[in-house]
Amino acid sequence: LDSLSHGNQQRVQLIAALVNEPELLVLDEPFAGLDPIAMATMSELLTELAAAGTTVLFSSHQLDLVEHLCQDVVIIDHGRVIVDDRMTAVLTRLQQEHFLLTLREPLAILPPLPGFEARLVSDHEVEVAVPRSRQINELFAGLSAAGLQVASLRNKTNRLEELFVTLTERKDKLPASRPGETRP
Repeated sequence: LDSLSHGNQQRVQLIAALVNEPELLVLDEPFAGLDPIAMATMSELLTELAAAGTTVLFSSHQLDLVEHLCQDVVIIDHGRVIVDDRMTAVLTRLQQEHFLLTLREPLAILPPLPGFEARLVSDHEVEVAVPRSRQINELFAGLSAAGLQVASLRNKTNRLEELFVTLTERKDKLPASRPGETRP
């Protein structure tokens, strides 16, 4: 087993865990080291197991996968539970969503979009933060008023990651430096 790649070691460990058809499956970072195809296969397998009645509990730092796969979520910060709720309830806590707009015409300077935070990513792409208090049709009205024509729109919010960062990002939580150690 030592000669296998990390991804193949993950597969072997999962097979060993599933041999006895457990009612509870506990996994630590099950997606670590997997390529995109293996991640999709693992996601499908975990979804099937849960649908068949197996309780699947896993820890992961890949929050996009957690958001996509889980019904319930627990966020732990420095050993303390700071969120324990249904995924739908957790995601409603977010203040805004981020969209990537592809424009039909190139743009050198982004005109103001009142009520929205926007930045020019390239001459054809604009990233826009839409507050939860606003509707997407208000964004389109603002874009139209600014003379911008949108070719495509894609939601680029990794919402659970955004919430995690918001809840855990505090400078006072950084551990003290050790002698001889420098901090950025």
